[in-house]
Amino acid sequence: MSQNVPENADMCFVCGIKNPIGLKIKFEATEDTCIGYFKANETHVGYDNTVHGGIIFSALDDVMANVLYLNNIKAHTAQCEIRYRKALEIDHEVKLIGKVTAKKRRLITLSGQAISTSTNDVIAECEAKFMTI
Repeated sequence: MSQNVPENADMCFVCGIKNPIGLKIKFEATEDTCIGYFKANETHVGYDNTVHGGIIFSALDDVMANVLYLNNIKAHTAQCEIRYRKALEIDHEVKLIGKVTAKKRRLITLSGQAISTSTNDVIAECEAKFMTI
């Protein structure tokens, strides 16, 4: 299920290397899994040294999307449900994991997790459906 990916993602907010305000997360993918690491700083705060939930959501959406993108499969997020389990404070690193859990025609279901690298606590987890193009 491989396609050519025509876009250049250098300006992606999460993984783009040329985006001056981006998170610049580097991802590595196998056929069905993607991993990346992220440490938030003071520019990612929602309140009181706690990372904004939208930043966590964006990182998880992108780790799942990159399972597909790095395997040359073009797709868009069709639906995503997230569950926040613990607050993430700035300067604490998380490991981001995205995995394919099901494929049905043009719809691919993936799971995502953000896990604290210092405590192994699950910070947030999600499930998403991506529609291939």
